[in-house]
This record gives sequence, C-alpha cells and structure tokens, in this order.
Amino acid sequence: MRLSLWRRYSFPASHRLFRAEWSAEQNDRIFGKCANPYSHGHNYELEVAVTGPVDPATGMIANLADLDSFVQRKVLDAFDHAYMNEQIPEFRECVPTTENVCRVIFQRLAGFPRAHIEGVRIEETGKNSFEYAAPSNP
Repeated sequence: MRLSLWRRYSFPASHRLFRAEWSAEQNDRIFGKCANPYSHGHNYELEVAVTGPVDPATGMIANLADLDSFVQRKVLDAFDHAYMNEQIPEFRECVPTTENVCRVIFQRLAGFPRAHIEGVRIEETGKNSFEYAAPSNP
C-alpha cells in the first residue's frame, strides 16, 4: 500500500524574468511583460507531497507539525514577500520561472527526515501551475 500526504502553503513573492546577457528587446520578446524591470508578484500556492509507510503507533505518514516546521524553515522563511531574483541565492544566476521555483523548493525540501518528499506543485495564477516530481527509481 502506498499513501501520499499533500499539504498546502501560501506565500507572496515577486520576480523578474530576464537574462542580464540579453538585450532588453530579446528579454521583452522572450519573457513579455514578465521582463518588467520593476518586477511583478504572485500569491503562490505551494503543495508538498510526502509518501512513506504509515506509522502503526500514530497512523500517520508524517506528523503535520513536523512537516509544517520543516517547510517554514526551508522555504517560507526565505520566499515569503521576497524579491526572488535578489533574495533567493539560487536565482542570482538562474531565471526564477515558476518551473525553476518548483525545482529549487523541491531541492530545499529533499532532506525532510520523516518521509519521502514525492513532489511539489506550485500554482502561480488561476491558469498556471507547475509540478516537480522526484525522479523515479529504475
């Protein structure tokens, strides 16, 4: 039997999609209004999936308080109200697309000691959501 626990979190943050080595015209052509030099923000919805055996004593895959504390420390404390391009070290050299935000958050959460982080899903807008899943074991 395999069970997954999905937990939802929210954080507002801003970013600018651009590459410094490209011209303003190329950035505008590729990233459109998201290349705005003053940035733009979103109210992100983050979902974290964990899997693992159900503890027979507690009946849980992971204690929600443990997961919440871990996500708070590893993700929310850094991302909440952040300008990701400057305040999140991983995005100083990497374009903070939501695809990359998913990947970075997954990597930050990979060390959760109580269960396996199966994946993360981020809703950027009502129309856009992105998911990063753990690589499959061969």
